[in-house]
Amino acid sequence: MAAPNLITLSTVIGKTRADWCTTSLVSILDNPSASGQAIRINSIFISNAGAADAGVSLNFLRSGISFYLTLNNVIAVGTSTVLMGKDTGIYLEEGDSLRISATASNTLQYVISYELMS
Repeated sequence: MAAPNLITLSTVIGKTRADWCTTSLVSILDNPSASGQAIRINSIFISNAGAADAGVSLNFLRSGISFYLTLNNVIAVGTSTVLMGKDTGIYLEEGDSLRISATASNTLQYVISYELMS
């Protein structure tokens, strides 16, 4: 698992992704093995656009082991929260994934801002 030297980066591309959360734990961002890049997570927003409170879980997957960043964090109807901000951002190295699930489908939405660095 190699990561680029952050001092000598040649490319940094800002990206944003948004979608609905499902009740299955699904990958929202992957850094493939041998990609030659690192991914910096800047922020993750969660909003409840449904009709009932719902919980969200976010985990970091490395070498087949899940590490929960939040577990069943309840988001009230009509509210949003920042699960991760630039001051608490993390890096996905080669082979790492970020995964999310909700306690109810079609209730929670996420927006993730990140940078691809190589």
